[in-house]
Amino acid sequence: MADPYSTLGVARGASEADIKKAYRKLAKELHPDRNKDNPKAAERFSQVTNAYDLLNDKDKRARFDRGEIDGDGNPTMPFGGARAPGGGFRAQNFDFGGEGAGGGPDVSDIFEGLFGGRGFGGGGGGFSGGFGRRGAAPPPRGGNVAYRLRVPLTDAAALAPQRITLADGKTIDLKLPAGVEDGTQMRLSGKGDAGPGGAGDAIVTIEVEPHRFFTRDGDDVRLDLPITLKEAVEGGAVKVPTVEKPVMLTVPAGSTSGRTLRIKGRGFHKKGGGRGDQLVTLIVDVPADDAALAAFVAGWTPAGNPRSALGV
Repeated sequence: MADPYSTLGVARGASEADIKKAYRKLAKELHPDRNKDNPKAAERFSQVTNAYDLLNDKDKRARFDRGEIDGDGNPTMPFGGARAPGGGFRAQNFDFGGEGAGGGPDVSDIFEGLFGGRGFGGGGGGFSGGFGRRGAAPPPRGGNVAYRLRVPLTDAAALAPQRITLADGKTIDLKLPAGVEDGTQMRLSGKGDAGPGGAGDAIVTIEVEPHRFFTRDGDDVRLDLPITLKEAVEGGAVKVPTVEKPVMLTVPAGSTSGRTLRIKGRGFHKKGGGRGDQLVTLIVDVPADDAALAAFVAGWTPAGNPRSALGV
């Protein structure tokens, strides 16, 4: 039966804050998730947790200090007993149940922030309650495996399924989430390394590849679209590529370079539902070696000054 004060490395008169601080430090060092190949660390972790359970409970701590219970929380006899009528001793009724039968002090606040907010469930290691004791940690899960998956921008916008090959040689098809972007992480449960407590997870980080003519602008997709001078002057329907398939777009007559038109619903899928648009910026392409165009311009005097707004 270990002395809980010695187990935590604190003095008998230590404050509650000092006891909690000592436990946090030891729990972080000895937690089974960080010592998967060291069974002694798991055993030590259990001892440290038992010690904290006792000292964190004011009633238990007082009884231990008076010698009524030992370091394991068990009654000491005869000093922990009461004299029964007619001589002899009867054991006192020590309640170690906390808020309910078989329970113990709640140490969840200790682990908030230590291990990503995990309690004692799932892969973090479960500990059995009952009479103020905690059992040994269950077998640890296997480690997580990290993957990086390069996804074409058009596939990311359209949420096209992506095939990935895992370390064991198996391939699976991933369904990209709405709002996917460069750096998005996807967790594949049970697709990591094998372990005595079950397989770990696969963590897939998405890398959205740049496109040769599409660019992303939030949930929208931008495209610079070259058009001829005739199309700009007269207007008309032109074929425009989108992230999924080409569509027809009407160019208004008299359009100039820099004018932006909108194709609704051809951008990225949004997290909250719906979809962004494709923004098409017109670029009037003037050929340098068109003799007919050169002859026309030579005899044409345009009206107005397009730079008047600039004060020149």
